Amino acid sequence: MKEKIFTADWIYCSTDFPPIKKGALVIQGSKIIDVGPQKEILKKYPHLQITNFNNKLIFPSLVNAHSHVPMSILRGIAEDLPLMTWLREYIFPVESHLRREWVYWGTKLSLLEMIRAGISLFCDMYLFEPEVIRAVEESGLKALLGEGLFDFPSPGYGPLEKGLELTEELLQGFQRHKKIKIAVSPHTLYTCSPETIKKCLKLADKYGATLHIHLAENREEMEEVQKKYQKSPVELIDSLGGLKENLLAAHCVKLTPKEIELFAKRGARIAHCPESNLKLGSGIAPLPEFLKFGVNVALGTDGPASNNDLDLFSEMRTATLIQKGLKEDPTVVTAKEVFAMATEWGAKALGFNDTGKILPGYRADLAVLDLQHLPLQPDYNPLALIVYSAKAGYVSDLIVDGEFIMKNYKILTLDETLVLEKVQEIKEEIFHLLRKKIY
Repeated sequence: MKEKIFTADWIYCSTDFPPIKKGALVIQGSKIIDVGPQKEILKKYPHLQITNFNNKLIFPSLVNAHSHVPMSILRGIAEDLPLMTWLREYIFPVESHLRREWVYWGTKLSLLEMIRAGISLFCDMYLFEPEVIRAVEESGLKALLGEGLFDFPSPGYGPLEKGLELTEELLQGFQRHKKIKIAVSPHTLYTCSPETIKKCLKLADKYGATLHIHLAENREEMEEVQKKYQKSPVELIDSLGGLKENLLAAHCVKLTPKEIELFAKRGARIAHCPESNLKLGSGIAPLPEFLKFGVNVALGTDGPASNNDLDLFSEMRTATLIQKGLKEDPTVVTAKEVFAMATEWGAKALGFNDTGKILPGYRADLAVLDLQHLPLQPDYNPLALIVYSAKAGYVSDLIVDGEFIMKNYKILTLDETLVLEKVQEIKEEIFHLLRKKIY
């Protein structure tokens, strides 16, 4: 395998190590084989091809642990509404008209956005998921993907049983895929009955797959589940045998201390989505308590129709700042912790254990931050720049498994102009459906 060297003004390997000033890393094929100061690396590997990232910072590319990426085509159709109103009166009615090609091009729009935000790995739950898979394979990114499952018929697969069949087909077909894993994805406990959850758990256990579900997101969900089953969402999923290591629960805004402790003991994972929770008025998840009990917490944007972007830099900043203000304590959630959530902890939560750090043996999944942007100077503290100053659009290069996906701001795997043209066509079709509703 061909080896190559990347050098940069800074390399931030992981939260376990201080940043390397004038650093270098060596890639062999898809993996990192060495990292250290430039002088040492160049002396050790004198004949290798060198790519110099002058005035730039290399860091592990980001992980978006919960999203609905095709929903970029629905961005802005319903705003300033509570979750249940937004979902049941606007989103579900539009999704009943959803088309396969809308999902494909909406996914591509989101992939472009995530590439420019330094994201190489993400988790998605939506409809027509084979179209999401097709777009992801063309992009070169990595993902944990699952067809959203409901008790009621879906425009993607029809009745629930067909959705379970589709999920099993995907689980079988992608068992050995290098970049894509399949999750079993029941939507929520208020759109899926206990019997449906049991079927999903059985399927996930059969294939050793992640079970990805929205859980304890807001007060209305808590009340609805409590009224129907006389249990909280966590108590209900635990009673069904679902609170265990393969669970990836999105949001978890309304967990009690006892439930958080139970999450930690069982090894269940949480995808924390602070900006979507704020925008929908769902509340603020008890992130300090998640961290105190040792829960594996990842960071997600949620969908671009409820956030309304896919900027994980913004998500890191928000995740830490809201807790500092809420607790009146600037030390309560640190930059190190949210960066770990957005990289190594996120990768672990999605089942990709060989990415999220710049260390020998890890995949060469890298993002390059261009320090020439004004908010990134002076560059005393690389971690502070990433968490508190950087924004989507400041990333100049994205490398996945050692291959450039974006190079010097040019995305190499997707046709950005074509995607934008297709999205404009879809916008007109959706606008026709919603004209009376919006205006």
